[in-house]
Order: sequence, then structure tokens, then C-alpha cells
Amino acid sequence: MILCIGPTPAAQRVMVFGELALDNVNRAITTLDGAAGKGLNVAKVLKALGEEPVFMGLLGGDRGQQLHQLLNARAILADCEFVQPETRQCITVIDQKHDLVTELVEESQPVATSHYEALFRFLLRRLEDSSSRCRAVTMSGTITPGGPADFYLRCTQLAHKAGALAIVDAKGELLERALTGKPDLIKPNRAELAATLAHPLTDERPVLNGMQVLRERGAVRVVVTAGRSPTLAFDGQTCWRVLAPNIQSLNPIGSGDAFTAGITRSLIRGDELGEACRWGCAAGTANALTLMAGEIDPAAVNRLSKEVRLEKVLL
Repeated sequence: MILCIGPTPAAQRVMVFGELALDNVNRAITTLDGAAGKGLNVAKVLKALGEEPVFMGLLGGDRGQQLHQLLNARAILADCEFVQPETRQCITVIDQKHDLVTELVEESQPVATSHYEALFRFLLRRLEDSSSRCRAVTMSGTITPGGPADFYLRCTQLAHKAGALAIVDAKGELLERALTGKPDLIKPNRAELAATLAHPLTDERPVLNGMQVLRERGAVRVVVTAGRSPTLAFDGQTCWRVLAPNIQSLNPIGSGDAFTAGITRSLIRGDELGEACRWGCAAGTANALTLMAGEIDPAAVNRLSKEVRLEKVLL
């Protein structure tokens, strides 16, 4: 069992246009609706890879009910706290002619702190359940405005108490606080790392320096993704550069979450960080071959894993 915490899931719509013209009427040639958000994407990919994820998040209104039904239809277990604000809607707009992908994100609304305590109780109950051992807890994305900044820290501490890996994909204060709990892996992207360190990361060397800083602050392993640029990974002894296969991407949204799913699955099987990144990269690349975030073909992951290149980097 892998617990996937993502407090702010979203109803996701993908609209594909032959060519997008601003300040004009645009007619989509394809429209898809589904469920997304970082933690939910992780759960979807893990399920596709044959794992047994449990999604934990906040759902509200009609959209929240629809997302819950979608999870049930995919046989993904979910411990969701229902709140009054409507679950947010995010829209991906794809311009095929110019190969552009634009994400329109609706921000989540504030909720009472008591709802986070409910999520924490869900986590505690799952971790204490002797009938199914939890091997990892992933924590992905933002929390609602005004939510408890120590939420991922508390989840990390609880995961460690239960003997599970704690994997954090966040930024800013959420990440800063979680670092004090010594998470087993943190996975910001380059922009999130820059935001956490509060200075720009113009090339690889400052990123490597920043990864060492986060190790010193408590992270056991650090992985920094960078879109189409190479991923960097550091476990305190060895640093890897991870180069993805060359593909024609349909939609890269959610690829970072697929990476989290792939690397988590590999780590709980005992792989070293470099090899785990191979599978994370393969899953992230497979996600980019689909239109909806968090949707992968497991056969594509297996094929792409053979095309991922690993290079050791001197620090």
C-alpha cells in the first residue's frame, strides 16, 4: 500500500485546438474531462503500474462528488474529507500548430484547519492498520490558503514512525517545514527549488549547490526535475544526471507527478536512487505521450525505461 496525499485535487479538462487565436472564438477539436491534481495524479499512475495506492485529499461540491466517482470507477481507494468549497477546475489548452500547452489553474479556497486534522486521522488509521503494510507516503502539491504549514512535516513524522518512506513534492514553507522531519526524498522542480531557496537557478551548478543545501537541511535524497532538461538526483554520495528519451510530447502536464509515482515504486523495491530515477523518468515521459495528466501506458513505461540515460555528475 502507498498513501498519496494531495490536499487540493482538481477536475481537469483538456481542450485541443488546431491553432489557438487569442481575443477570438476558438473551437476545440477534442475535449477530455477527468480527475487530476498532483497527489491524485500520483495515485492514478501507481494504480496503472500495478500498485495499491490510497488517495487522500479534500473534495467539495458537485465536482468533488464527480472526482470521487471517477476514483471508484478506477478502483482507487480514497480517504477524502468533504468540504464546503467546490473542488477547483483546471483547464489545459493545447495549440497543435505551435506545439504550445497552456495550463489555466483555479486556485483552491480556504477551509477550516479541522479538515486537515481529519486527513491526519485518515493517515494514522491507514498506517496503524495491521492488515495492509504501508510502504510509502507521498505528499504532493499545495495546501489550501491558510492551511497548516506543518502538515507535510507531521505526515512525514508519522510515516517514519510506521516505517514507511516519506516522499515530499512541494515548495516554499511547506517544504521548509517538512525538511526538519528528514524526509526520505524530496522532489521539487527547478522553479520550485528556486522559490524555496529564494534565488534564481540559471544553470546546473547552482541547482547542484541548492540540492546540497537541502540535504544539509534534512532531506535524505534530493531529485530536481526540469521539464525537458535533464533531471538531477543526489543521495549524499552520488549525483546523477537523468536524460529522458526524445519523444513527441502531447501534454507534459502531470509528468512530474508520474515521475514521483515511478520513483516511489522503484525505491520501495530497494533500487538505488539512480535506477529509481530511470523508472521515474520513464513514467514521466510516458505521461507526456497522453492527453490527460496522470494517464500512462505501462508498456510504454517499460519500453522507455530502456531509453533513459544516466550520467554520474562530479560535485
